[in-house]
Amino acid sequence: QVQLVESGGGLVQAGGSLRLSCRTSGRTFSMHSLGWFRQAIGKEREFVAAMDWHGETRSYADSVKGRFTIARDNAKITVYLQMNNLSPEDTAVYYCGAKFDYDGDHNEIRRYAYWGQGTQVTVSS
Repeated sequence: QVQLVESGGGLVQAGGSLRLSCRTSGRTFSMHSLGWFRQAIGKEREFVAAMDWHGETRSYADSVKGRFTIARDNAKITVYLQMNNLSPEDTAVYYCGAKFDYDGDHNEIRRYAYWGQGTQVTVSS
């Protein structure tokens, strides 16, 4: 089992930046990848970014490419999502998820087995 705890959300003006953190614990050595997803009010949860846990392969949604960066600390405990040039469309609850399934792509939400509680990001215009 894996535990995930997100932090770093908040209120920011359009054009600003935030860095989200996802602290992991438990049996992370078996993980294939860790991803960030977001869910806005009235919408389905959508893929944002992900990276392999034991490698450097990264994936990004088209809507965040060039603005968001996913990174992991060397101790393989915390994964970060650096978000720059934020817009009101980025307003959502952001979740990190753990994927143990070695099949499928980073953006397949159904392949993520564990989730954090989420952190709210609000971007004002």
